[in-house]
Amino acid sequence: MKTLIEILLVSTKLGLTSFGGPIAHLGYFHEEYVRRRKWLDEKSYADLVALCQFLPGPASSQVGIGVGVMRGGVIGGILAFIGFTAPSAVALILLALFLKGMEINDAGWIHGLKIVAVAVVAQAILGMAQKLTPYKPTKAIALAAIVTVLLWQTAYSQIAIILLSAVVGLLIFKNHENDLEAANAQFPISRSFAMICLAIFFGLLIVLPLLRGVVSSSGLALFDSFYRSGALVFGGGHVVLPLLEREFVPTGWLSKEEFLAGYGAAQAVPGPLFTFAAYIGAVINGWKGGVVATIAIFLPAFLLVFGTLPFWNSLRRSPRIKGALTGVNAAVVGILIAAFYTPIWTSSIHAPQDFAFDAVLFSMLAYWKLPPWIVVVVGIVVGSII
Repeated sequence: MKTLIEILLVSTKLGLTSFGGPIAHLGYFHEEYVRRRKWLDEKSYADLVALCQFLPGPASSQVGIGVGVMRGGVIGGILAFIGFTAPSAVALILLALFLKGMEINDAGWIHGLKIVAVAVVAQAILGMAQKLTPYKPTKAIALAAIVTVLLWQTAYSQIAIILLSAVVGLLIFKNHENDLEAANAQFPISRSFAMICLAIFFGLLIVLPLLRGVVSSSGLALFDSFYRSGALVFGGGHVVLPLLEREFVPTGWLSKEEFLAGYGAAQAVPGPLFTFAAYIGAVINGWKGGVVATIAIFLPAFLLVFGTLPFWNSLRRSPRIKGALTGVNAAVVGILIAAFYTPIWTSSIHAPQDFAFDAVLFSMLAYWKLPPWIVVVVGIVVGSII
């Protein structure tokens, strides 16, 4: 019970302070779970990130769920999700109820939080690069990932580079399985439970649209729309936002002005961008709609994480799989560097004072070892001034 309470408290702290989008979230997770609390090692964290990059849905939320599972089983994964997601979901539901129609401007304190995200991601990239790209071939894979992702900016570019890097790693590193430290992660989920989760995932994907066609229910239609959005989107929260616009604005579920207000709010609050669904659901059907939408859009993430972790844990012990993971982990470093440039850097650093402030924040994290929440508070205060 003590472990489960700790998971909930730590994930809630992250849910209250993790600003900057999915890539920044991975940096916050790395700092909290790997560096500070040592709940898992660098290699296990990188392997978990690699797995979640393969899966559709909110990658950062899936990583958080995976960490919770490794620490406290299925219940731990659920509590980690609740802690990380509830703050932003509640905030967006309240905004939908009381502030809908009001456009959220890019205020100074929001800009300060974006600069905080730059510092957090930079620290995470340096730490991961030192561990995961120790050889010239791994550095070359990371470089190829950077170039590919920056020049081919589509929802499928990350998936393609990860798959290609896995093939390259399989060919190059198949006899180097002991060069990198072995992962110590344990996933306390049975294969039978995993198979049930995968069956539910695909079953709902098939059955929900069929039921929607024969049953006239706004609640079912809402659940189906959000479930499909969570199940079929690759690329994380930034990709799901335009997908949700196409799903709900042309059909008249909410106006474009309401959508834009929620879009701005989703960028301003901490936590996963997928909680934008809570705002849309609340606009459509009050707080109950917000709760239903949140459950529906994140349910595929749960089912996929629970359904793949047991098989992932055994497969990666194979020398060939380890070689493929070496290539994938190097690609993940490159993907993070590309994302560090855009959208993190390009949307945050606009002037010399921004860069100077970011250098201070990075030093607070990397050299003075201050807790991330202190850096977040400084970002809010100073961002309101500069």
